[in-house]
Amino acid sequence: MARDRKPSLQRARFVAASVATLALGGTALAEVPASAAAKPKGHDVSSHQKNVNWSSAKSKGAKFVYVKATESHTYRNPYYNQQYNGARGAGIVRGAYHFALPHKSSGTTQAAYFVRNGGGWRADGWTLPPALDIEYNPYGKKKCYGLSKTRMVSWIKAFSNEVKRQTGRRPVIYTNYNWWKMCTGNSAAFAANHPLWLARYSSTAGSLPSGWNFWTFWQYDNGGSLPGDQNLFNGSLNQLRTFARGQ
Repeated sequence: MARDRKPSLQRARFVAASVATLALGGTALAEVPASAAAKPKGHDVSSHQKNVNWSSAKSKGAKFVYVKATESHTYRNPYYNQQYNGARGAGIVRGAYHFALPHKSSGTTQAAYFVRNGGGWRADGWTLPPALDIEYNPYGKKKCYGLSKTRMVSWIKAFSNEVKRQTGRRPVIYTNYNWWKMCTGNSAAFAANHPLWLARYSSTAGSLPSGWNFWTFWQYDNGGSLPGDQNLFNGSLNQLRTFARGQ
């Protein structure tokens, strides 16, 4: 995932049943990005991308973007306003994500900080649900941040519950299959009502975490024609807008 500091070597719905069906769209789970050209193309950015040229991104095919808002309970992306509001001004569906550091503070604390600093949501068709980026620890050797599998699952639940309480929506979960398996025990606790944003830099999406039958977003590369990481949405543009509205 595009982050603001030390890079990582390994980065890696249903809001309702109807949205799950829309997002699946009858497509295969594993697809070659080049063969999925009809799917809405998007990206994610952080302060690494600084002030983004949004008209250029739009001209290159960007339909959606996730913008890093916060990390832990103390950091806010200094370029957030230019990125988040600029994307909307260019006619790109956008949302905000939080980079989790579960060893720093509780899931509830980090979710509240996220929502206060850009992680909100409204049903306007232009705002994607808040997203939780939870993956390999980029700052140390403890890949799971020193948390047991049980504690990690509890941390994610606390984060999700606070986001839902404050915004009305469950967060999208961004993760990597191998990290999820190692650090949550491949928990299926979130699949029923959290959209999956899968990180796998390959020609196929590969294995999915337990419980999820399809990905909603797939981050398939960390560089390409759009600023930041490259993503696809598993549906049509109309379905993307419907997903954004929460219908």
